[in-house]
Amino acid sequence: MRDFLINSSRYPRLLFSVMVGVILFALAPLVPLLKNPLTAVAVIGFFVAGIAFFTFTLRAMLGI
Repeated sequence: MRDFLINSSRYPRLLFSVMVGVILFALAPLVPLLKNPLTAVAVIGFFVAGIAFFTFTLRAMLGI
């Protein structure tokens, strides 16, 4: 039973590692864009607009 608990405790760490890896892999191409101020503003604006879009969409869908 102890081996089962030890193995089960490893899965949250694996999930966290995979999520961090995917996020770093997705953001790696954006790092060179952040060196130029004009593209940095555009990239940050894109992310803010995306978060706002999802927030407003979820609020409309859920009736909040």
